[in-house]
Amino acid sequence: MRSYWVYILASKPRGSLYIGVTNGLILRVEQHKTAKGSSFTRKYKVNRLVWFQEFADVREAIQREKTMKEWPRAWKINLIERENPHWEDLYSSLPGVRPPLIKGGR
Repeated sequence: MRSYWVYILASKPRGSLYIGVTNGLILRVEQHKTAKGSSFTRKYKVNRLVWFQEFADVREAIQREKTMKEWPRAWKINLIERENPHWEDLYSSLPGVRPPLIKGGR
C-alpha cells in the first residue's frame, strides 16, 4: 500500500512555516535540508520537520494540504505545539532514516 504525507517544516520554533505533500517523506525532507526542495525553503532556511500526517489516499492528502494552507497561522502553530511542543526536528525519528555520518570518525 502506498502512503502519502502532509508535512510542516519550520525555520525555527514559531519561525517561517512551509506546508507540503509528498509520497516520499524522507526523500522530500532530505531535499529541503540540502536546499534542493523549493525556492521558499531554500531562501528562508525552512528545513526542520515539525509535524506530519500519513494518508492512504492521495486525494485526501492533497485536500488536507490545501485546507491547512488556508488556515490562520495561529491554527498551524497550535497543531504543531499540541504534538511537538518543543518544535523538535522529527526527521531523525522517521523509520528508515540513516544516522548522520560523523566527520573524521570511523
